[in-house]
Amino acid sequence: MKLAIVADWLTTFGGAEHAIAEFVRLWPDAPLFTSMTRLEKVQALGTVNIRPTPLQQRYKLLGNHQLLLAQMPRAMEDIDLRDFDVILSSSHAVGKGIIPPSNSVHICYCHTPMRYAWQMEDQYLEDFRIPRFLRPMIKHRLRDLRRWDLSTAKRVDVFIANSTETQKRIQSVYARDAEVLPPPVADHFFETALTDASDRTSYLALGRLVPYKRFDLLIETANRLQLPLMIAGTGQEEERLKRMAGPTVKFLGFVPDGDLPALYAQAKALLFPQFEDAGIVPLEAQACGTPVIAYGVGGALDSVRDGETGIFFQQQTVDALADAIHKFENLHFDPKNIRKHAMQFSGARFRERLEEIVEKAKERFVR
Repeated sequence: MKLAIVADWLTTFGGAEHAIAEFVRLWPDAPLFTSMTRLEKVQALGTVNIRPTPLQQRYKLLGNHQLLLAQMPRAMEDIDLRDFDVILSSSHAVGKGIIPPSNSVHICYCHTPMRYAWQMEDQYLEDFRIPRFLRPMIKHRLRDLRRWDLSTAKRVDVFIANSTETQKRIQSVYARDAEVLPPPVADHFFETALTDASDRTSYLALGRLVPYKRFDLLIETANRLQLPLMIAGTGQEEERLKRMAGPTVKFLGFVPDGDLPALYAQAKALLFPQFEDAGIVPLEAQACGTPVIAYGVGGALDSVRDGETGIFFQQQTVDALADAIHKFENLHFDPKNIRKHAMQFSGARFRERLEEIVEKAKERFVR
């Protein structure tokens, strides 16, 4: 089987890249095509053969992949895939936009239909602090991007969704069915020693410090309840959030992936207040035996069992989150049971199911 892997861009190591790492473990000899890369940020992928498009040179000069978004569709379409009979793309933006050979099968692991082109246009303009005078021009480009994105769905033979929420969006936006395969949790999260619940003292939140992830809600709640809260991550909101934070909130900055298991295992609970399509963070926490207090929408509904591995709150307000924390404090969660639940999301299970899907697609489409 001549298989190629395709990714939107590889400029950081986040949730999408965790999935790509499992692609690479299954098919270590497959080349990995992408619009652009920052190799020092994706060393966890190993010695994979990464092949960026010519946009790589412009990215080196600009240092910001978002500035090149309008040029990515053409760059992805120009990737030559004639030597491959199976193309496996990871896409939350432009990855599925490649033009597959007529005698190949294109399988897309979809993290979401392009959010800033469809559901969250205005929010992304705010998050990236786009000046008001530039927004009409950018919205015009996003309209063009929507049309292109819709057309590229026809180039996909098999869609895989990373959550039930994404499955619904694929049906709504592209009118296509998709099989759900939740994102994988790396093996080392299951290898850390479990900590007894009575030995855990602080709550934890982590991720990019951007507006939609609602760290402001966590800080307001921690301030009101005098709650010990650790925040791991960096981002454009960091200075504003630090100004908001009271004495019980501690910022840890960037935490390397290898240090995350111990951090999760020491936390009373992971606080997850945002609406995510899937979200790898709650799964990693549960793999370390840590319960999750999550906003009860989106991908969290697939990964957290209410009352067993965590609890949900239904509104993004201080009152709703505070009530959930009070409820949590009066419940007992067994770290062993939480880890057992998380095992169904292990990297090994992910690889097993993905290989099955790819083999079935190859048998169906490749002649």
